[in-house]
Amino acid sequence: MKTADDYPEIREAVSALCKTFDSAYWQKVDEDRAYPEAFVDALTKAGWMAALIPDEYGGSGLSLTEASVIMEEITRSGGNAGCCHGQMYNMNTLLRHGSAAQKKKYLPKIATGELRLQSMGVTEPTAGTDTTAIKTTAVKKGDRYVVNGQKVWTSRLQHSELMILLARTTPLAEVKKKSDGMSIFIVDKRASLGKGLEMRPIRNMVNHETNEVFLDNLEIPAENLIGEEGKGFKYILDGLNAERILIAAECIGDGYWFVEHAANYARERVVFGRPIGQNQGIQFPIAESYMEIEAANLMRYKAAGLFDQKQPCGAEANMAKHLAAKASWEAGNVCLQTYGGFGFAAEYDVERKFRETRLYLVAPISTNLILSYLAEHVLGLPRSF
Repeated sequence: MKTADDYPEIREAVSALCKTFDSAYWQKVDEDRAYPEAFVDALTKAGWMAALIPDEYGGSGLSLTEASVIMEEITRSGGNAGCCHGQMYNMNTLLRHGSAAQKKKYLPKIATGELRLQSMGVTEPTAGTDTTAIKTTAVKKGDRYVVNGQKVWTSRLQHSELMILLARTTPLAEVKKKSDGMSIFIVDKRASLGKGLEMRPIRNMVNHETNEVFLDNLEIPAENLIGEEGKGFKYILDGLNAERILIAAECIGDGYWFVEHAANYARERVVFGRPIGQNQGIQFPIAESYMEIEAANLMRYKAAGLFDQKQPCGAEANMAKHLAAKASWEAGNVCLQTYGGFGFAAEYDVERKFRETRLYLVAPISTNLILSYLAEHVLGLPRSF
């Protein structure tokens, strides 16, 4: 099993880049509710945003495990990988199920940064995580599909030229299984905005660019269909497993950041004539958080290894995401408690990171859905919904 020590070159290189975007940079971006364009551009120019793209298309041809190390280092260095992780997991949908022509058309331009594949339109207001209940339809008319519907929590679309879109191509009443009859498409936002595609930003608790998307007779060329019509749900699961593994890695990076900062502060902060880190009431929660993060990290590597071997990894990806998100959130609580009142001051970054890591107990899939999945598919318990 791969561990952190197996990727020193990636870690050192990404960490060095991240150090050029210091605490003040991320505080300013957060304060302005801005997108960290300069940071993402730097990642792109250094080749990290093309990590998963094969060499033949101008990328690095790295594994998902290696990509997860990139994401971990961004958050561990104090940054927010939510601004760029979409291209990592969206890439797998195109890599695994796209045609040769689609790969030739899009991958080289994504590798250079001319195009960004940062966004995925799946979630809908009335469906939530019940993906089979989506109402967005794509009807084939000649050499085009006409799409109507609405998406929500469609992240990074303002800063992405391309979007992966899931729509129902066969009515729900006409399929044997609810997961049948859905298809995925590549949508070119530049050709679509104002011509059937509109988006509305959603202001939220963290500085995360996400949107409502409205699709009104949007025309998509038939050549933009990924894979076989009606098999989109199966295809998109690959992307969702990759997403959960990468999110787990980000949470692990956050968790290490919280533990390291809590321990450093506890060593330096003197109250009643002694460092607060001398008190077991401070020591024990930090030590426990460290253990939980280390344990979640092992599941991250197991899930990523299975994914890279093209083995089933749904349970492992879900467990990695759940354990890492929970461990990071608890570490955030510990860090904030260790800092006391200063933890609420923006200059220390604790409150920002605290908000950012809290998201992952809810998204991209809630903890309760993960528990339900494991209960049914791993433990053989009756379906609860």
